[in-house]
Amino acid sequence: MHVSGIITAIIVGLIIGALGRLVVPGKQNIPIWLTILIGIVAAIIGTFIAAGLGVNDTKGIDWIELLIQVVLAAVGVGLVAGIRRRP
Repeated sequence: MHVSGIITAIIVGLIIGALGRLVVPGKQNIPIWLTILIGIVAAIIGTFIAAGLGVNDTKGIDWIELLIQVVLAAVGVGLVAGIRRRP
């Protein structure tokens, strides 16, 4: 993975975090900066997973990689929202 790939993952992570939050049902009582951070981490991890599966560099839009990233972001948002909800 090159530096440009990491930068792209961070930029995509901003969007992925928002999409991950939309996928999780109910209200998530977490700040937007935390949602963005979760999206960035999910995008970077998703990029590594997609590279491991060999689906990270296809012609056109890498739909499988994006799906992996959104699922990871949704799981992350759900976990963090659940942890922050507890007293």
